Amino acid sequence: MKIDARKLSPQEQREKRSTALRMREQGYTYKAIGEAVGVHPRTIAHWAQVAEHKGEKAAIAGGQRGVRQGDRRSLSSSQEVLIRTLMTDKMPDQLKLGFALWTRDAVRELIRQRCGFLMPVRTVGEYLKRWGYTPQRPLHRAYQQKPEVVQHWLDNEYPRIAQRARAENGEIQWGDETGMRSDSHAGRSYAPIGETPVRLVSGSRFSTNMISTVTNRGKLRFMLYRETLTAPVLIRFLSRLIRDAQGRKVFLILDNLRVHHSKKVSAWVGDRKEQIELFFLPAYAPELNPDRVSEL
Repeated sequence: MKIDARKLSPQEQREKRSTALRMREQGYTYKAIGEAVGVHPRTIAHWAQVAEHKGEKAAIAGGQRGVRQGDRRSLSSSQEVLIRTLMTDKMPDQLKLGFALWTRDAVRELIRQRCGFLMPVRTVGEYLKRWGYTPQRPLHRAYQQKPEVVQHWLDNEYPRIAQRARAENGEIQWGDETGMRSDSHAGRSYAPIGETPVRLVSGSRFSTNMISTVTNRGKLRFMLYRETLTAPVLIRFLSRLIRDAQGRKVFLILDNLRVHHSKKVSAWVGDRKEQIELFFLPAYAPELNPDRVSEL
């Protein structure tokens, strides 16, 4: 019967390795040794290779025990709060990370820096999704509102944007904004009929906003902020977007939110035509509240 050797004490592991290597010297097959000591034949083969290249003592001693890179996949509740707070209050470069905007790789590096382990990128993406930090292309909503107008845009305007992006070594990005609350309902759970599952949450509420872009290849970049989206906030994001593009021109497609067309934003972008250019989807949303205009 095979057992999980990782649960054995270091002394017991060394004894198994020593026995396996002696049997190998006597001509036993990896399969026979594995059945005798309760270890997979591939593990026996690995021990034999270590003994051949580094010596029998090194093979018996084994490697350093501990959590391997990518093995740990979960954050504690306090660690989740820490990471989310840092992401909301700081940008990656302010935390001495080599990124201008938040990406899965940037969050992964933040977790390594603050929590001491390197989480798989896919798991980072699952956390971001759970926290509500997911991109939504505005084109999808626009298509639902005015399909014939958007189809015309897809057939005529978008091909021209794509052609220019290829010719100028640029990158097409789709922008959007969203708001999140800590008390929003999210997730499902199996439970017996008539017994609604209960999930304990913090009694305090907090909210944050996210502005993000996603490329045609699915790369997400985002910035979290607490204030209302104004022209200065948008410009701050666009500035970091340019930095994160690393020399490639940004072809940014936005919806028709009023702040996107503000004079401050237009003037700022106009001074940086070689680095960024804005394009807009056909109108689909109702007029914004006029009170928001005074904030721009």
